[in-house]
Amino acid sequence: MSMKLKYETGIATLIQFVTLSILNILNGVESIVTTCRQNDGDCVSNTLVSMIFFILVAGFFACIWALGYLAQERRSKRLAQLLIAAEALIAMVAYFNVQHHNNALNLFTSIVDIGLAIWIITLAFRLMRSKGGRVVSKQRTRQRKHTIK
Repeated sequence: MSMKLKYETGIATLIQFVTLSILNILNGVESIVTTCRQNDGDCVSNTLVSMIFFILVAGFFACIWALGYLAQERRSKRLAQLLIAAEALIAMVAYFNVQHHNNALNLFTSIVDIGLAIWIITLAFRLMRSKGGRVVSKQRTRQRKHTIK
C-alpha cells in the first residue's frame, strides 16, 4: 500500500520530530561518551548540557509538529507560510552545521534535517497553493475530464 503525501504536513512534521529526536539522542550520547573518555571532570556537566539541549531541540520540533498539524487541519495559508518560514530557518541552521560538523553522525543528522525541511516546505507550499481546498494530483483531474465526456 503506497501512501502519497500531497499536503499532510502534520504527518511529515511528526516524521521530522521522531527522526530528529532519535538522531539528537544519538548525537548527545556520542558527545557524552567522547567527553567522559577525555576529561573526567567535564563528564557530569556535559551530560547536563546535553540533556538540556535535547529537551530544547525536542520542544522546538514538537512546536513545529503542532504547527504542521494545524496547517494541515485548518488548511490555512497563513499557517502554511509560517511553517515554510520555520522550515527554511531549520534548513539554514542545518546547512551551517553541515559546513562545521564534528563527526559523521553530526553530518548525517544535518543532511537528514535539510532533506526533511525541503520535503515539508514542498508540502506546505502545495497546501498554501490550494487556498483551503483539497490538493489533488493532475492525473486525477485528467481522468475525471475523460470520464465526464
